[in-house]
Amino acid sequence: MPLLLMRKDYSDLNTTPARSTPPNPAPAVRMVEVTEENDGQRLDNFLMGLCKGVPKSHIYKAVRSGEVRINKGRVSPDSRVSIGDLVRVPPMRLPAPGQKRPVPGSEFPIVFEDEGLLVIDKPAGIAVHGGSGVSFGVIEALRAARPDAKFLELAHRLDRDTSGLLIIAKKRNVLLSLHEMFRTGGGRKHYFALVEGDWVNDRQHIRLPLTKWTTQSGERRVKVDAEGQVSHTIVTAQKRFKGASLVDAELRTGRTHQIRVHLASSGFPIIGDDKYGRDATRAQYIQMGFSRMFLHAHRLEMPHPLTQEPMTLVAPLPAACARILQQLEAS
Repeated sequence: MPLLLMRKDYSDLNTTPARSTPPNPAPAVRMVEVTEENDGQRLDNFLMGLCKGVPKSHIYKAVRSGEVRINKGRVSPDSRVSIGDLVRVPPMRLPAPGQKRPVPGSEFPIVFEDEGLLVIDKPAGIAVHGGSGVSFGVIEALRAARPDAKFLELAHRLDRDTSGLLIIAKKRNVLLSLHEMFRTGGGRKHYFALVEGDWVNDRQHIRLPLTKWTTQSGERRVKVDAEGQVSHTIVTAQKRFKGASLVDAELRTGRTHQIRVHLASSGFPIIGDDKYGRDATRAQYIQMGFSRMFLHAHRLEMPHPLTQEPMTLVAPLPAACARILQQLEAS
């Protein structure tokens, strides 16, 4: 756990006579030039790297108020910085001494790491990043745990309740290479899913276009829509149980909630899925001691973004998923 350096408080030490001391000078505005390492990075992420320990809300407030500027111009948090840009960084308020640290530094099980790439086995129940009611996620916790890291960015996303392989880039060129690979359909991402029902085909291609929508309560969801984005999932049967099937789902495109919606729309919702699954089935499995969504990113095949050497990375099933399969096998 990295230490958060704060100004020491000597108010309770009476070792000298009462005497006025000059106040500490006020923090000054900084003008920071963007280097190659940060070329193309979002402004909010750039500032979080510069202002370690400052709450994200303070950073966003400074940008929206116009205190943060790029080349003297007002900007938004999602603006991109470029090599040679001069970023005006105002003094940022750190948490008061004794205040609980906003983001606790955390490490996660490492599947692979080198100078440009970090692949972790993300637990279920943890968001990959803060936002939408979540104060922080995996990437913020990693940055807090590695304060000396110059660059840490998510290369893709996993749903909060999905476990398994998550890729983090440690260099800008690695991030851009990974984005291009996923955009052009390179690499193979495989997920294990336990679905309700008897999956019929040994191998099936699901091509259902998807679009995002918002419920009356403000919840964001995804649905099949003829006008939506092209989406392609390859589903391969692994094992059939009484009332359930274990399948491998390979993503050929990377839409939000793609596997969940494709399986549910095909009549085989993922067990434990609180958005697209059946409440009665979820309650049944909770009684059996299984309280998460059974979706796990278990295998990743891709060329290394720097060396182009082929890589195959595997994350074993979490204990809870393995146990429920054993229970189904025995029933």
